Amino acid sequence: MKLEDVRREYLRGGLKREDLAEDPITQFEAWLKQAIDAEIQDPTAMTVATVNANGQPSQRIVLLKQVNQKGFVFYTNYESRKAKEIEANPLVSLHFPWHMLERQVKICGRAERVSTAESLKYFLSRPEESQLAAWASEQSRPVSSRQVLMQQFNAIKNKFSKGEIPLPDFWGGYRVVPSSIEFWQGGANRLHDRFEYQRQDDNSWEIERLAP
Repeated sequence: MKLEDVRREYLRGGLKREDLAEDPITQFEAWLKQAIDAEIQDPTAMTVATVNANGQPSQRIVLLKQVNQKGFVFYTNYESRKAKEIEANPLVSLHFPWHMLERQVKICGRAERVSTAESLKYFLSRPEESQLAAWASEQSRPVSSRQVLMQQFNAIKNKFSKGEIPLPDFWGGYRVVPSSIEFWQGGANRLHDRFEYQRQDDNSWEIERLAP
């Protein structure tokens, strides 16, 4: 197989300035709804990119759990690699790859912890097995085998078998407050449509078209 021959045209339609909402969150919510309605797999899946102390970028996929005018929220272990890198450098990037719709959204901004009350509310909404997994997994740390991981899970399950599972003090959410949001729509002949919203000092947004 020749990788240079793997290609396709993007023909689902263009994106015009007049089609865009003046507010990027409104625009994002519209695109997200269309992604959900199209029944694409994991429409809320997004890549989170962080950078360590040596300048080495790292990426992983998480699920978006809330979006509003404040920003984009996901949850994680606060002792994980991503969380440690965020604590050292809160500037992050998010990426939504909606291939089926020939769309991408890229968000750059600053990550900040959500309140404990917000984390607790979401934690209690999770299935019990997911709550137990948050306790059992020492995220990003080496584990010798899956058997050891399951032993930890079963030990936690037994520990909390007779009561409500509490919120771990090492687990919670981050909200990414956006400084820029780019909307990408595939176009024929690689002439894609890209529009970037840039937050201004007065919190208004300026929109400009970018070359593909």
